[in-house]
Amino acid sequence: MTLEKIIRDYEAKTPRSRALHTRAVKVMPGGNSRTTTFFDPYPFYAARGEGARIWDVDGVERLDFNGNYTSLILGHAPPEVVKAIQEAAALGASFPAPTEHEVRLAEILTQRIPSVEAVRFANSGTEATLNAVRAARAFTGRHKIAKFEGAYHGTHDWVMVSVTPDLKQAGSRKRPKPVAGSAGIPPAVLKHVVVLPWNDPEACEKILVREGDVLAALLVDPLLGIGGVLPPAPGFLERLRDITARLGILIIFDEVISFRVAPGGAQERFGIRPDLTTLGKIIGGGLPVGAFGGRADVMAVFDPRGGRGRISHGGTFNANPLTMAAGVATLEALIPERYRHLEALGERLRSGVTRLLRRTKRGGQVTGVGSLFCLHWTKKRLTDYRSSRPSDPGEPVRVFMGLLNQGVLLTQRGLGCCSVAMTEADVDRFLTALEGILENDRR
Repeated sequence: MTLEKIIRDYEAKTPRSRALHTRAVKVMPGGNSRTTTFFDPYPFYAARGEGARIWDVDGVERLDFNGNYTSLILGHAPPEVVKAIQEAAALGASFPAPTEHEVRLAEILTQRIPSVEAVRFANSGTEATLNAVRAARAFTGRHKIAKFEGAYHGTHDWVMVSVTPDLKQAGSRKRPKPVAGSAGIPPAVLKHVVVLPWNDPEACEKILVREGDVLAALLVDPLLGIGGVLPPAPGFLERLRDITARLGILIIFDEVISFRVAPGGAQERFGIRPDLTTLGKIIGGGLPVGAFGGRADVMAVFDPRGGRGRISHGGTFNANPLTMAAGVATLEALIPERYRHLEALGERLRSGVTRLLRRTKRGGQVTGVGSLFCLHWTKKRLTDYRSSRPSDPGEPVRVFMGLLNQGVLLTQRGLGCCSVAMTEADVDRFLTALEGILENDRR
């Protein structure tokens, strides 16, 4: 089926969304405040969500394997989280003072993540990585940072580098060049960001040793989540930990996405202890949130007692009581049985997609860990950002839009997740929908 036909079917199902988009473009650039939710010809407009499902303003129901970009681990409107938010809101939406909810969420996180000896809250994953980078620079006295090609760590200047670079500008695989990930990134930023190749320990060690004296931190998404959920090769993270420790470089695990794969995140799953950790998404129960924490001696740069703090960290809505209450309710609901349920759903989906691709002889693959998965439309062996690029750039769009018309929501690049609210039948519905799209493509 052609993309044009898929889009016509979508437009026929979503006239109210089209009307809202027409209004929106008159008052917002492109009609939205969040680029990632936009797609041509226009995004659908959400009306409500419940459990594993989301309904748009036209009444179309879809199974939600997007989960607000992996944030909604319990699904939409889980009763325990709704109750916690309502109770907190009834007492006041925000205060110029801390609340007990903040203390409780910090206690839960430090108990779950042994490497996080102290933690502070912000309002997004972007703020979390921004403050973690600043802390690393203040603590080490160094100015450069390192990150991986294909890794996303938010939208501040220092990390908007080589996120989805044009390979014509990106240099060789073993020595990637820093490429601005957006217009408006000052050229000076590129001189202070070192880019590494994912899953190539020898190349990484050479670059880190060469730059070691000036590197404050290495940012690591342990699953290269937005880059395609490409898990680390055996021994890769351990090698990075050893190298950075030897060179005095702080290693920052960005667990904004990967924290959902175990009670203590990917660092628990892989047995690595980073110096700093950044968090977001699921720890806010569906509300805006960010957090960063780690070694007590590093986090002491934020300690304002006695005027000794080297970094001022403000924010009118940091540790907002509604968000903190929602986060506490979410994490308390994530008992071991629920992680086992998520693991089983993720494995059922990935193995089902693999069988489907073999049966239809399509040039695709699926990767993932725990409740996370990502569809890849290439036959190449998947190791890094470069190998994960689709053979046909139009295929991810056709699959995304086709699934949308079949009542299944994914992300545009193929990243998806399962939620606690899902069942085996929901996973099977995803597989049936995907099979229909692949069969239609063969005709």
